[in-house]
Amino acid sequence: MRRGTAIGLSLLGATIVVVPLLWNMSGNQQPARYQSASQEKHYKLNTVHQDMKVTERLLSTDTKQAMNRALNQWPSKDQNHIKMKMDRFREKYPHFVYTSWVNQSAGAHVRSGSIPETSQHDGKSTKEQIASYVRRAETSVTNKQPYRSPEIRLNGKQYVVEGYPSPATNGGIVTVVSQQVVYQVHNHQQRNLRVVPYPPEHKYRVKSVDTNTKKDVTVADGEDNQGTSHYYTDEIVVRFRQQPTEQQLKRIRDDIRATAVKKVGNAYVFQSKWMETERLQQYFASYNPIYVEPHYLYLTNDLKRSDGTPTSLHAAPLRDRFGRDNRLNQAPRANNTTNDEPNDVLYRPYQWNLPLIKTNNGWSLTKGREDVIVAVVDTGVDLKHSDLKDKLLPGYNAINRNAQPQDDVGHGSHVAGIIGASVNNEEGIAGMTWYNKILPVKVLDSSGSGTSYSVAEGIIWATDNGAKVINLSLGNYVDGALLHDAVRYAHERDVVLIAATGNDNTSQPGYPAAYPEVFAVSATDSNTGKASYSNYGNYVDVVAPGTSIASTYTNNQYAALSGTSMASPHVAALAALIRSVNPSLKNTEVYDIMRQTVNDLGTKGKDNYYGHGQIDVERALHLATQSTHSLSLYPQNVQRELKRVAAEFDR
Repeated sequence: MRRGTAIGLSLLGATIVVVPLLWNMSGNQQPARYQSASQEKHYKLNTVHQDMKVTERLLSTDTKQAMNRALNQWPSKDQNHIKMKMDRFREKYPHFVYTSWVNQSAGAHVRSGSIPETSQHDGKSTKEQIASYVRRAETSVTNKQPYRSPEIRLNGKQYVVEGYPSPATNGGIVTVVSQQVVYQVHNHQQRNLRVVPYPPEHKYRVKSVDTNTKKDVTVADGEDNQGTSHYYTDEIVVRFRQQPTEQQLKRIRDDIRATAVKKVGNAYVFQSKWMETERLQQYFASYNPIYVEPHYLYLTNDLKRSDGTPTSLHAAPLRDRFGRDNRLNQAPRANNTTNDEPNDVLYRPYQWNLPLIKTNNGWSLTKGREDVIVAVVDTGVDLKHSDLKDKLLPGYNAINRNAQPQDDVGHGSHVAGIIGASVNNEEGIAGMTWYNKILPVKVLDSSGSGTSYSVAEGIIWATDNGAKVINLSLGNYVDGALLHDAVRYAHERDVVLIAATGNDNTSQPGYPAAYPEVFAVSATDSNTGKASYSNYGNYVDVVAPGTSIASTYTNNQYAALSGTSMASPHVAALAALIRSVNPSLKNTEVYDIMRQTVNDLGTKGKDNYYGHGQIDVERALHLATQSTHSLSLYPQNVQRELKRVAAEFDR
C-alpha cells in the first residue's frame, strides 16, 4: 500500500501507454488499488518503458512524413537551391542532425549538418559506424530502396540513419535522426510518476514535511515523495488585513533582513536572510494577518537548474498588458459543419482519444472561435512548433519576465497540442479546437518546478489578458491560501478553470483541482477504465482520456504521454467549444453542462473514481446550443436575465 499521500507540488502529467488493467471492467466493479508500493512502482516503470516505445513510433511516422514532403518539394537540379532548402529544413526540425541529398543521374550530392562527434568514451569506431550506415543508405536510395540502420549510441545519445528514395530520380534523402526525444520522455515520466526521489534538501533550501503532521521527513525514493510537502525554508506568504504602508514595509524588511519582497494580488512573499519559515510565521502572527503560510513549491521529481530554485522572487517587474493580436479584431471564423476525419498524419494511427469522446461529431456543431481564448498555465509552449505557432497569442513568462514563455520541458507544449494543435494541415496531430487561440503562460521553470507565487501570478495575468478558459495541469496537496486567492480572482471574473487531480492513485484532495471554483479532472485509459495512476475522490467532476495521448512536444516534435495532465486539456478544450457555440454562458453553467452530458462509468451516478462520468463532446455541445431553453439550466438563466434587466434599469 502507499506510504503516504503527497503534498508535493508537481506537474500532474505523464505516462503513456495502455497498461494491463488492474481491475475487472465488466458491470459496475470498482477499480482495485495496488497491493504494495513495490508493485505500483513496477507498473509505473512498465508504463515509462511503453511511453518510450510509443514515442519512438511517433518519431518514426513523423520522420517519414517530413522526408516524403521534402522529396516532393525540393528541386531536382539546382544544388544551391537544394542546400538552402535543406538548411531551412534542419532549422525547422533540429532532430535531423545531418541530411544528404543524392541524385546519381545528375551526379549531385548535397549535404547539410554533420555527423555527431564522438566523446572520449565512444572512440572513433562509433562515428565511423554511423558514417558507414550513411553510405549504405545513400547506396540504397540510388537503387530505389528505403533504408533504416540499427540504433546507435553516441556521446550519450541515440541516433538512427534513415534513407528515403526519390520517386523522380535515382537518388533520394538520407538523414541522421536524433532519438533524444525518447529519452526526454523517459526522464519526464520518471519525474511525473514519482519513480525517482526528490533531490537532497540541503542543496535547494527546501523542506519536506509529512502531509498531515507537518513533521520533518527524509525523502529517500519516489514513494516517499507521495507523503511530503515541499516549501522554501527562508520564505513566507502573508496577506494582511490592511495593506501595509511603505514605512511598515521598511520596518518589516529591516526586522527580517529581507532579501526580496514581491506582491501578487493582495498577498506578499517575503524572503529572509536569517529567519526560517517557523520564525517568520511567528513574526508575522503579530500583524494578525488574514493568512500566513509557507511558500510552497510546485515541482516534478527532477530539478535541473544550477541553483535548484525557480526565479520567482528575483524577476523583473510585471510587463504591461499585451497588445491584442490583430486577428482577434476580425470576425470569428464561420464554423465548418462537415464531419470528415481530419487529414493530420498522426490522427488516424494514434489519436484514439478524440473519437472516443465524440469530438468529431461535436465539430458538426462548432469547431471553436478565435475570440474564446484558452490559457495554458504550465511550463510554456514551443513557440516555433509548426503545429502550434499559428494558434498562439503573445503570452507571459512568470519565471523570467524579460523572456518569452518558451517551453523548455515539453509538458506545456503537450497540453497545448491536445487543446489546439492545427487541424487539417496534413502534418502532426489534430487539436480538439480548430480556431480557439492559446495563451501560453509559463509558471514552471526548466526543471518543471514553480512556486505558489508564480502559479498565482500566471492565473491572474491570464485572467486580465482575455482568457475565457484556464487549464492547470499542475498541482499540490496543500490547500494554499495564496493560490486559492488567485483562483477566486479568476472565477469571479467568469473564467472557466480546469485542473488535473494528480497521478498518485490516491483519494487525497489535490489543489487547485479540489477548490470549489475549479473543475476537477481524472484520467481514463482507452478502455474507459480508471487509469491506474489517476487520483480519485469525491471532488472529481469528470474523467477524460489520459493514457497514451499523442501530442506536440518541444523542438517541433511529438510525444506520447499519460497522466491527468493529459486528461485535463481535453476538458479545457470542451469548455472552449461550449463557450464558442454559446458565448453567453457563465462559467458555472459551462460546468453544469459538462457534468450533465457525460457518459456514466462505474457505479451509476456520481462516484469517486469517475466523478459524473467521461465527457461527451457531442452531447455537451448539443445542450449548450439549447441551454437558453433548457429546464435543467432554467434557474441560472432566470437569475442571469433578472440581473441583466436590473442593470439596465439602474442606468
